[in-house]
Amino acid sequence: MEKIIDENKQGESLVLEQKEGNKRKLFIESYGCAMNFSDSEIVASIMTDQGFNTTQKLEDADLVLVNTCSIRDKAEQTIRKRLEKYNAVKRDHNPKMKVGVLGCMAERLKTKFLEEEKIVDLVVGPDAYKDLPNLLAEVDEGRDAINVILSKEETYGDISPVRLNSNGVTAFVSITRGCDNMCTFCVVPFTRGRERSRDPQSILEEVNDLWNRGYKEITLLGQNVDSYLWYGGGLKKDFVKASEMQKATSVNFSKLLELCAKAQPKMRIRFSTSNPQDLTLDVVKTMAKYENICNHIHLPVQSGSNRILKAMNRLHTREEYFELIDNIRHIIPDCAISQDMIIGFPTETEEDFQDTVSLMEYVKYHFGYMFTYSERPGTMAGRNMEDDIPEATKKRRLAEIVELQQKHSAIRTKEHLNTIVEVLIEKTSKKSDTHWSGRTPQNTVVVFPKARYKIGDFVNVKTTDCTSATLIGDAVGYSKNN
Repeated sequence: MEKIIDENKQGESLVLEQKEGNKRKLFIESYGCAMNFSDSEIVASIMTDQGFNTTQKLEDADLVLVNTCSIRDKAEQTIRKRLEKYNAVKRDHNPKMKVGVLGCMAERLKTKFLEEEKIVDLVVGPDAYKDLPNLLAEVDEGRDAINVILSKEETYGDISPVRLNSNGVTAFVSITRGCDNMCTFCVVPFTRGRERSRDPQSILEEVNDLWNRGYKEITLLGQNVDSYLWYGGGLKKDFVKASEMQKATSVNFSKLLELCAKAQPKMRIRFSTSNPQDLTLDVVKTMAKYENICNHIHLPVQSGSNRILKAMNRLHTREEYFELIDNIRHIIPDCAISQDMIIGFPTETEEDFQDTVSLMEYVKYHFGYMFTYSERPGTMAGRNMEDDIPEATKKRRLAEIVELQQKHSAIRTKEHLNTIVEVLIEKTSKKSDTHWSGRTPQNTVVVFPKARYKIGDFVNVKTTDCTSATLIGDAVGYSKNN
């Protein structure tokens, strides 16, 4: 496998892995969560073995795949526009091009895409990627192809991902698939199936391989990483059937985090995403114990109202969330905490919204992702609740909390002003080709002059200025981890 360097629009150097002798070209795009991007790397690996190398030029592609997200209506509309573009290129430039849809949207809209609208040649769900060679053979013979069957055990732990659009420094490592939580607004349990965990040995092998290839940071990925549980089988529900010996030697997320930290003490380790009901203090204590585990927890709360949390089937209250936040900050005082928030969930009153505002004021998140409620067909909320909050009200409330989050982000960023922070250089700054951009362990972006440093270096930076979300400073030398 050789590597070629490509320059994207922002001037970042991207490492594309290419297998010598492969003649066909694969163009793959990903939308949605980090798990989709990780899945695309698995798909690229599978297709590499089928004679495909990845390309960033759509017109050159023999096969175009879009890995889709179904969690919000806006994401689906974006993907539909991309499919229109693919088919226009196919019609005008490359009639032999094949177009396929992967991921969550594929599972939900399979019939519409293939039979009714006829805008794709194949549809592949998130558990069926190993069947891609067979499906592509069907397409090559002129037939539509589809596989969206959900698996009870597939984790792709035996596949070494091809790192797509990589800077050669940071990488995703998938540890679980699926979700059992059944939040009423979420399609993930229906599109990705039940929770199952990956063999920890295969995870450690991937981590070690990434370090040996020069990567400096990994993110352990799952829809709910804190539900990770390995006892010799995959599904968490079968744990009750396991023998006492299996239970005694089982690996939960806290243990997995420790195994990864000890395996590569100089590699930064992140994880995402956590669920407040499943994040244990053992995980937080493990973070505090190992310096290479980054002090950042993405902890989606979705609402500050107990009434709305119950309607969402979130199995925690605002009071329990506050207690968790307090415990995290007691154990790791400088831990950054970020959020996901849904505004305008059915029946949300002004009082419910103010509960969300007061929760944000209490936590003062470092950053967050905020959205208006989007009804998803097939979910419990979609089937049983009327989307009764006017769009104007949703937009007004969203604007209020976005402004509040920007205020809090500025407060948190300023806490690190005039201090020395450790930065892992990831890329050239988008605003200046004479500056590097990287992140601190708290996930704050830092920009500083390039000088003699290079991508992949750990550098100590003295901060001198900041925006609401970015620290600005000057490098004062390599960090001890370099």
